[in-house]
Amino acid sequence: MRPHSLILAAALLLALSAQAQDSSKGWTPVSGIALANDYARRGEHEKTVFLLEKLPGAEQTSPGVFPVYLASLQALKRYKDAEKLAKKATKQHPEDATMGVALGGVYAMAGDAPAAEKQWQKVLSQLAPPQVQLVAAEFSRRELPLWAERTYLRGRTLAKNDTEYAPELIRLYTQSQNQAQVLAETLRLIALDEKQLPFVRNMLQNALREEKDFDTLEKLLLTATQEHPEQASYSELLLWLQMQRRDFAGALVQARALDRRGRGAGIRVMELAAIAQQNKDYESAIEGFGYVAREYRAGPYGNLARQRLLQAREAQVRETYPVDLTKVRALVADYESLLTEQGRTPDTAPVLRNLANLHAFQLNDRARAMTLLQEIIDMPRAGNDVVDEAKVTLGDLYLLKAEPWEATLLYSQVEKSHKDSPLGYEAKLRNARLSYYAGDFKLAQSHLDILKEATTREIANDAMQLSLLIQDNTVEDTLGLGLRAFAAVEQLVFQNKISEAITGLDQLLEKFPGHPLSDDTYYLKAQLQRRTGDFAAATATLERITNNPKYDVLSDDALFLLARIQEEDLKDKAKAQELYNQVITKYPGSIYVAEARKRFRKLRGDGV
Repeated sequence: MRPHSLILAAALLLALSAQAQDSSKGWTPVSGIALANDYARRGEHEKTVFLLEKLPGAEQTSPGVFPVYLASLQALKRYKDAEKLAKKATKQHPEDATMGVALGGVYAMAGDAPAAEKQWQKVLSQLAPPQVQLVAAEFSRRELPLWAERTYLRGRTLAKNDTEYAPELIRLYTQSQNQAQVLAETLRLIALDEKQLPFVRNMLQNALREEKDFDTLEKLLLTATQEHPEQASYSELLLWLQMQRRDFAGALVQARALDRRGRGAGIRVMELAAIAQQNKDYESAIEGFGYVAREYRAGPYGNLARQRLLQAREAQVRETYPVDLTKVRALVADYESLLTEQGRTPDTAPVLRNLANLHAFQLNDRARAMTLLQEIIDMPRAGNDVVDEAKVTLGDLYLLKAEPWEATLLYSQVEKSHKDSPLGYEAKLRNARLSYYAGDFKLAQSHLDILKEATTREIANDAMQLSLLIQDNTVEDTLGLGLRAFAAVEQLVFQNKISEAITGLDQLLEKFPGHPLSDDTYYLKAQLQRRTGDFAAATATLERITNNPKYDVLSDDALFLLARIQEEDLKDKAKAQELYNQVITKYPGSIYVAEARKRFRKLRGDGV
């Protein structure tokens, strides 16, 4: 024994002797184990081993001592002693198969890989069902995922059940990024147990990282739904996947199939169509609402579906440039027809509001629009929400008439009656914009500071954007002259005075050259040029942003809009595909990447 080891041994013997002689002060083997654990935590393995090797054999292999003792022996590279201890533990505790795993670990640390493999295989061959979870967890703790997998698969064989331990295997495959096995396990699991769908969706949300993973799962599910049409769980998962990818046309196919199978009277299709409309996939929204209106005309959602169908058509007309007034008038006629059929009641108040919007913003018939809104406000038995929604729209019309005091009066009424609710926040945002249009940026900012905390994400985002616009453009230009000019133009846009707004933007660019608002000015100008149908001019204006490194903040916005113009307006699919690809590659962190990827895949023909 080395001199320092002799000194250590002597010191410890003296300490133990002193403790033994004074048992009245509380020394027991338990306190010795606690001291050994403390030494182990501090990495003083020689002291740990010296204390634990004095314990009786049964104590050394007890669950509380064995792992610490074994780890310290291995840290000191005393592999023979570690092997001896682990073998003793497996004999004394045959019910605890993790000790057999530990024995294999000793061989592995000693560099004897074949012996380790042989020992672990022995553990699996002697495995009993109650031991599966603990043994797999021990392999995972030792960072041996392959052996953890083998343990679960052995447990599955013992259980004679193809889905036994599926959740555990899915987690294991997700951690090791074994995507093929993740997908195989998830499909097997939901095929036999539909209740596992929420778990599977959650795990796939974490496991699917790359586009090819989504593609693979979609192909597998499409095949599965075709081969097993009676299996609703495949359609459910495919519907979820297509919603994740914003493939609303594909999701609609599954929603209709599930609706027919479950006899849901069209509610699932209605929900999907509403989401499609929010994401501006108007074709899918129109198809979905149309399906419910046709198939369930007399059902509980039949009348609502007809209303929503017209609303989706209206949104499509408003965002197809230039706006076709013939289609607007056709929509007005359809709305009137629906009102004649369903009556003018609180249930059809949304139809009256939409009709008012068309008259006010598209046909420039403000008097008719105001009459329709007042009809809602005066309607007997109309709920507060219905009335206040009409008041907000009526406030918009007063703003169109350049009567801001009447507008803010109505907005403020709704704010008070719907405090801390989405409609109240919407009214406060309208008031903030009123102050912004008037050039009272301090008052606008006070409204926006409250709205940043709004529970409605869209309102909070709108408030944040307007707040940043004000902050960014009143730092250097403390009087906010450029921003006042920009706000005045935005008010013209709200009033649908597009040609005057474009002229105002040109004047702003000329009067304030190099102003921080230049990129916003060009971007708004391009949007307005698109609305008038001047796609060549809109393209040229957007390229002033994308070709100028100074305008890096709106570069991704401009590039994405360029791609949309090529796809939706000019019908140049090849050019649109090229531009969407640029969005994906040049701006990987952009909010437009997911949508650009979806559109790129559609143009490439991936959905065919």
